[in-house]
Amino acid sequence: MSDFLSPAAVSEARTALERIRTNMRLTIKGKDDVIQHVLTCLVAGGHLLIEDLPGLGKTTLAYSLAKSMDGDFSRVQFTSDLLPGDVTGVAIYDDSVRGFVFRPGPVFANVVLADEINRATPKTQSALLEVMDRARVTVDGETHAVGSPFMVFATQNPVDYEGTFPLPESQMDRFLMRIHMGYPQPADELEILRAARGSYDDIRLNRVVSREEILQLQTLAAQVFVEESVLDYLLRIVAATRTETEFKAGISVRGGLGLKAAAQSRALILGRDFVLPEDVVALVLPVLGHRLALGRQSSDALEERRAVTAILKRILATLPIPT
Repeated sequence: MSDFLSPAAVSEARTALERIRTNMRLTIKGKDDVIQHVLTCLVAGGHLLIEDLPGLGKTTLAYSLAKSMDGDFSRVQFTSDLLPGDVTGVAIYDDSVRGFVFRPGPVFANVVLADEINRATPKTQSALLEVMDRARVTVDGETHAVGSPFMVFATQNPVDYEGTFPLPESQMDRFLMRIHMGYPQPADELEILRAARGSYDDIRLNRVVSREEILQLQTLAAQVFVEESVLDYLLRIVAATRTETEFKAGISVRGGLGLKAAAQSRALILGRDFVLPEDVVALVLPVLGHRLALGRQSSDALEERRAVTAILKRILATLPIPT
């Protein structure tokens, strides 16, 4: 057990996170695993990449999280003509003050949806990824902090690469997790069809936690105890990707740190102040999968993703789990 977290603090954290989960279920039907990953990413202080087909509720997912914590939400449709200033904001000359005044861009929010991020040019992608890394924007030598907490949901279509600029591995590494929503089950989709809702703007959700509580949850997650044998197990997984001949390159140090942070977050969500090996196993695919690429050329992105997944599962099957 950890010496840092009291049972009361862990219990309160789990209760707060369960309120968010219950609230999001009102709009996200039959996707408890997706909501679990979103909460894990949020509490770990990371950003989320959703790679899936259009129209499966990605915008609704991000908007529901923002409303649940009374956060500011913004959506940016990435296109080939989008400029970095369209995302971060620009300094505009204001005659009334006889000087330049900074006009914040849509990235100044608590939850930012970067829709179809792979349709923007690498320069615009980099502008967003820099903000993700530093949580602030620098324009004309002045630094401006974005929302706090701050989380980016980026989406991209996994099958349509015509007119797109795929993110390189170094930029994919900026996302803590990548998930897929998939089609809903028939019963859940029937419930969605019955709902009289036109767009995400029509969603009405009550705030169930404050932004300050989210920041506190992030602080608590970083204090969740990771026993030495579990840490060694995590490192062996990371090291195995670096010696796997089918991968172009192994997992970076950032990737290993991300897996640890996500495992701590999952443990807290499940009401524990310590990480179990099962927390690490459950997060290997969503945390590490998008950071890896095959060494051989592959023209099919879906096929490459399946191959990477199969190799990671093989690595997990060969490594003994600590008891």
